This record gives sequence, structure tokens and C-alpha cells, in this order.
Amino acid sequence: MNFSIDHIMEWIQRYESFGPLPGFLLPLLEAFLPFLPLFAFVLANVNAFGLWLGFLISWGGAVTGSFLVFLLVRRLGQQRILHFLQRNKQVAQMMNWMDRHGFAPIFLMLCFPFTPSAIVNIVAGLSHISVVQYLFAVMAGKTVMIFTISYVGHDLFALIHQPGRTAVIIAAIALLWAAGKQLEKRLQK
Repeated sequence: MNFSIDHIMEWIQRYESFGPLPGFLLPLLEAFLPFLPLFAFVLANVNAFGLWLGFLISWGGAVTGSFLVFLLVRRLGQQRILHFLQRNKQVAQMMNWMDRHGFAPIFLMLCFPFTPSAIVNIVAGLSHISVVQYLFAVMAGKTVMIFTISYVGHDLFALIHQPGRTAVIIAAIALLWAAGKQLEKRLQK
């Protein structure tokens, strides 16, 4: 596959011609199929629609998808269809932890681009956290995460032509990754 700047710009122009609907639907779909590359969808959106509109489209799709997964798991979990998950020791511990701490852990976990948000959505859906509290945590956490990705990727040419900026961004991503790993270790204790 050709990854030249001209080829990438051509792809972005084609993507933009479909309007914002795919840009909204792809992050929404990623919440249900977490193997899809949310990072790539956000980059495509901010390069096709600009930093702010691309961010809002990506954020809206990601929040909507996360909330739908949460509501689906909440409904199925109450009907005992997902009861086998609640019996898993680690899932039960995480549910208990979310029940005790509420907003803060969900917000923190969803701020980091490397956190598996699908797991957070599922465990939150199985927990007893209120729907409103969860929605606010997802909205706030996804704001931080999606804006970080949007800011990093909104000007792909600057990443190439300004190595100092690229170094700062790489360092920030490494710090976010390290902080996410520390949070993950604390959760496992």
C-alpha cells in the first residue's frame, strides 16, 4: 500500500466527500468492535473536517457508542444473560471498585488512549453505578482522550516538518501510556 503524502491526502478528500456520517458511525461502531482502530478514525476526522469539527464528530460517535454498550450490558446483565461475567473474580472486583468509587475511576480510565474502553463499558454496565454518573464520566473521559488524539493528528505535516513538536507529542503519549499502566496495576491489586 502506498503511504505517500499525496496518497493520504487523496484518501482524506474522498473520506470528506461522504460527509460527517461515517466519521460519527465509525467511532460508534468501535465501541462494539474494539479491534477497530479508533485512533485512525479520529485522525481521519480531524484531517477531513478540521480540528474542532473532527473532534466533535469523533467524540460524539465514541460517547454514543460507549453509552449504547453500557445500556445494552446493563439490560442484559439484569436479565442474567451475562451472569457468567459477574462470577469472574476480576470482573467482580472491578465492579465492586466502580461501585465504591463511581465517577473518578471511569473518568481516569477513559482519559488514556491505551485503556481498553470496551472492558470499562462492560464492567460499568454490570456494576451498580448510576446511568447519569456513568454518562458524565464517559463524556468527560472521552473528551480528554479524543482531544489528545485529535490534537496530535490534526496536522500530519507538522509531525514530519517539526521534529521538536513530534518529540514532545511522543513524550506525552509515552507518559499517558505509563500512567495508564500504573492505573492498570493499581486496579489489579
